[in-house]
Amino acid sequence: MDTTPPPLDRIDQAIIDVLRVDGRITFEKLSTLVHLTPRPCLERVRKLERRGVIRGYGAIIDLQKVAPGISLMVLVALSGQSERAAQKAFEATMQACPQVLECHLISGHFDYSMRLRCRDLEHYRVLSESWMNDDALHIDKLVAHPELAAVKCGIPPFGQ
Repeated sequence: MDTTPPPLDRIDQAIIDVLRVDGRITFEKLSTLVHLTPRPCLERVRKLERRGVIRGYGAIIDLQKVAPGISLMVLVALSGQSERAAQKAFEATMQACPQVLECHLISGHFDYSMRLRCRDLEHYRVLSESWMNDDALHIDKLVAHPELAAVKCGIPPFGQ
């Protein structure tokens, strides 16, 4: 039996495009933009939520206005002999760390790409040293790239 979910159709993709830009839009306005009546539009959104296509709604926050500090992109390489338990320990530590905004398992010379927010470089230095000194994490290398300016933020429309 095939358990692959059905592909998204043109209307589902249009709904996603609109919600990516404006998650607070009313169903009345959304239904007009995707050329449906409100009830079927609401049913499609709920179906997309149940399928996990729409995982949640949120606000785009200007972190500099909330808490001045620095944003960093950090690449992480775990040691070659690190096993799955070490990977799980690393991931659990990153999930629990409030300074880690995003953490992605990647391919290539590094194992993870992370986005961090710290008060200043000294705060990052202390944090990264604590990770490097934690033998359970098996971190071989951390390479940090402080963000100088945001050139483009947000998510582009679906399919672009």
